[in-house]
Amino acid sequence: RAVQTTRTQPKAQHDPARVLPILIHGDAAFAAQGVVAETFNLARLEGYGTGGTLHIITNNQVGFTTDPWEARSTDFASDLAKGFDVPIIHVNADDPEACIAAVRLGMMYREKFRHDCVIDLVGYRRHGHNEGDEPRYTQPVMYQRIDRHPTVRELYATALVRDGVLTQAAADEMDQKQYQLLVRTQQGLREDLKGEGEEPVRISGQWAPPAEPVTAVPAELLRELNDGLLALPEGFTVNPKLAKQLDRRRDALGDQPAIDWGHAEALAFASLLADGVPVRLSGQDSERGTFSQRHLVLHDAETGHRYTPIHHLPQARAAFELHNSPLSEYAVMGFDYGYSVAAPEALVLWEAQFGDFANGAEIIIDQFIIAGLAKWGQTSRLGLLLPHGYEGQGPEHSSARLERYLALGAEGNIRVANCSTPAQYFHLLRRQGRHAEIRPLIVMTPKSLLRLPQATSSARELTEGRFHPVVDDPTLVAKAKRRAEAGHVAVGRIELLYPFPQDEVLHLLSEYPALREVVWLQEEPSNMGARKWVVPQLETLAGDATPVRHISRPERSSPAEGYPAAHRAEQERLVREALA
Repeated sequence: RAVQTTRTQPKAQHDPARVLPILIHGDAAFAAQGVVAETFNLARLEGYGTGGTLHIITNNQVGFTTDPWEARSTDFASDLAKGFDVPIIHVNADDPEACIAAVRLGMMYREKFRHDCVIDLVGYRRHGHNEGDEPRYTQPVMYQRIDRHPTVRELYATALVRDGVLTQAAADEMDQKQYQLLVRTQQGLREDLKGEGEEPVRISGQWAPPAEPVTAVPAELLRELNDGLLALPEGFTVNPKLAKQLDRRRDALGDQPAIDWGHAEALAFASLLADGVPVRLSGQDSERGTFSQRHLVLHDAETGHRYTPIHHLPQARAAFELHNSPLSEYAVMGFDYGYSVAAPEALVLWEAQFGDFANGAEIIIDQFIIAGLAKWGQTSRLGLLLPHGYEGQGPEHSSARLERYLALGAEGNIRVANCSTPAQYFHLLRRQGRHAEIRPLIVMTPKSLLRLPQATSSARELTEGRFHPVVDDPTLVAKAKRRAEAGHVAVGRIELLYPFPQDEVLHLLSEYPALREVVWLQEEPSNMGARKWVVPQLETLAGDATPVRHISRPERSSPAEGYPAAHRAEQERLVREALA
């Protein structure tokens, strides 16, 4: 999809004729892996379709040691595709000419209808799993037949000799020539491997890149972008509730902090487009936002007509894509990861409805996002936006499992952040889109903070600021009565959690020469969140003379309380202990 898409204009242009997508499946996996059905469901959706993918099932009629009757509830391995009205072509892998005809038929269908097509290539494994396993332990009768069965080359040579296309001697000569070529190639490889071998891919563990990108935006440009984001066509009727929210954004670029999270995000996207950086955002309910905070796609309250102001910015020099995804995490995150790899110049974002739901895509996270660089030298700018926070919504809607990402961070492979202000989020998004060192980004995004009046930023913070890995906030004394009563407590926030910003934390500690102890405060249980990652780092930096402890919920197997009263009691305890 990424290669099929032109991103050099405000609205992306998709041309399926530019690339033919081919997916190769195993027969056991095609029937049993849920991601196959999830991916088929993407095929005809506006934000994910490829104009037809050719699926080839390498059907060996066995899954490692598992027979078909143990592996699926359907007659054919390909039957899943019937539920999506996808044509299925069954072909005998022993017949090369029939295989060519099957591919040609599939291609004709794709060209005509721009839909998926499945080829069920029915064959066998001659030497077991990976062509190296012993299959006769579990499929003895099947392999008695395979041992007696001629190879594809032998069958095709016999047919050509029978039809008078070539003689048996010519067929044998071709066979020997190809065999000798393979022998010479293998010998050459063995000689090559006797040397020092390939240099391993080395990943820099340093956070600081050669040059930090400029993320501040000139005030005049910011005002122009804001006007463009709020411009509507004549006669467009905005929902009355939404109109008030948009009116607030119209007047938010003054001296006072009035820019909320959704507004800062929209300005970050718009400014990246003005810089020529394409942006793609997809996820469940992402057009409006799970918490009704985004509203980048507007719906006429009377006609239902859709209008996307960001597609009409005169300053935009790149494309903006925004798509509500189907209710899938695994396939959609995988799709967006692949898009980000093929379009390294674009900022691609996948948003979870709640951060907890990212666990439905854990395979993509573990196999690709975390380890893709080390395994294949594959870079990705993908950002995961994971709503995270303990606000009494229970164990399924509180935790994005921050601890997992911090445990998986190594060799500078990812970035993990938790922003506390809209300005920080603004600069983080722009930093990710413009950074020369391409890495995936995981962001713990807010929920209740989205509308908290105290969690707003001023325009000046966007036009003059930058992303701060560590925030020292002495102004908190004046912002909260309880905080003012605890003048002996200084508050700092670590907003870039991985790679750990050692220099910035050391600088923060040095600002308080009378420091008696360091406390890591978190809402999560002590076996979750950032504690296991951050506290050892703080102990090293603080030194033996300054004790380090943590305040958190006690260890738990479930992420959060299910009862509002219990939640409130725990929140009150955390604040009380922190300010004691």
